[in-house]
Amino acid sequence: MFKKFLAIIVTAIMTIGLVACGAEKGETMEGELVSLDDSSAAVVEDIKAVKEKGKLVVGITDFEPMDFKDEHGDWIGFDAEMAQAFASESLGVDVEFVEIEWDNKALELSSGNIDCVWNGMTLTDEVKSAMDCSNPYCNNAQIVIVPKDKADKYQDVESLKDLNFAVEVGSAGEEQAKENGLNYTAVQNQANALMEVAAGTSDAAIIDSLMAAAMVGEGTSYSDLTYTVKLNSEEYGVGFRKGSDLTEELNKFFKKFYDEGKMQLTADVYGVSAALIEQK
Repeated sequence: MFKKFLAIIVTAIMTIGLVACGAEKGETMEGELVSLDDSSAAVVEDIKAVKEKGKLVVGITDFEPMDFKDEHGDWIGFDAEMAQAFASESLGVDVEFVEIEWDNKALELSSGNIDCVWNGMTLTDEVKSAMDCSNPYCNNAQIVIVPKDKADKYQDVESLKDLNFAVEVGSAGEEQAKENGLNYTAVQNQANALMEVAAGTSDAAIIDSLMAAAMVGEGTSYSDLTYTVKLNSEEYGVGFRKGSDLTEELNKFFKKFYDEGKMQLTADVYGVSAALIEQK
């Protein structure tokens, strides 16, 4: 009797082991294979979370014409208006803008302090490895800013070697300074980089061409400054957490907004129409 009971126990254990082994290999009880590498399991349901809290939290810096404050202290700009439209029209929620340290953007995102980075963000390899990124929506470049009365001296990269630059920490401008072997000091944002040049505490700055078009030259805040050397070409995108379902939702919004002509109208307001990328 004891031997018979023992045989039953052993048989049961073996059966459980076989089922577990089959499950590990992706087999059902009927022997059918199922995929355990299911990409949908990796999707981060940020849309649901955003709707539950009733707001989309957007990480930004002070960066005219993309995100900057008006005379009432409200955030405006091309990116700011696009973020507001996306939040209300696609998600049915409000938007909250949070000013972040640009060098910490990936950490702010992964920690959940913000839902996205939407601030004229260059789609570098580093950014794309740290975040899910939207389709590109604007062309851009990193360009050199110098006092207007000295511009003739600085028309190529070689002529820049003895200058002391101000660049935004963690930015594409800082990356270009490194790549070209330029001397630089990292500051909080691009607006501060311009102030450094205007004050004479830095010889030059490297900033986004879209910002330069809005803030440098005749009729702008920095009429005594100008831009000379174009260091690269690049594209802007919006960053989300890895696997976030907000990424594809924004791509769909971009396409719809572009096709309806609303993206062009918003770009016209902030002087970035020539930089727009067609949404397909």
